[in-house]
Amino acid sequence: MEGFKLTRVYSDREGDSHFEVIEVPLVDIGELGRLSKGESAGQIIFREVEPSYDFDFHTAPQRQYIVLLDVGVEIETSLGEKRSFQPGEVLLMEDTTGKGHRTRNLKAQKRRSIFITLP
Repeated sequence: MEGFKLTRVYSDREGDSHFEVIEVPLVDIGELGRLSKGESAGQIIFREVEPSYDFDFHTAPQRQYIVLLDVGVEIETSLGEKRSFQPGEVLLMEDTTGKGHRTRNLKAQKRRSIFITLP
């Protein structure tokens, strides 16, 4: 069985940011579907950014999941690799140190997302 795939953004020992696709295992529980194990979380934060959002290189303020709701983003690593992420995708941001990443809206629209901080 396939798990829930998401993209992790993390820093290596030299401070460069990278992408990694990870898979969260899911267990079949019958009629209710397939679930992952629970994970402790800190806060849930709702966010909206302006259509022109293009945030230069920065680190994540803490380990957190980001759930993209209505507009996609492009993320660029410190090594110049770029990937696009669409509404409904989940990111695990773990580059809290190092050179960080750059983020910009894929469309000139207000973008909403949810941050779920991790301890």
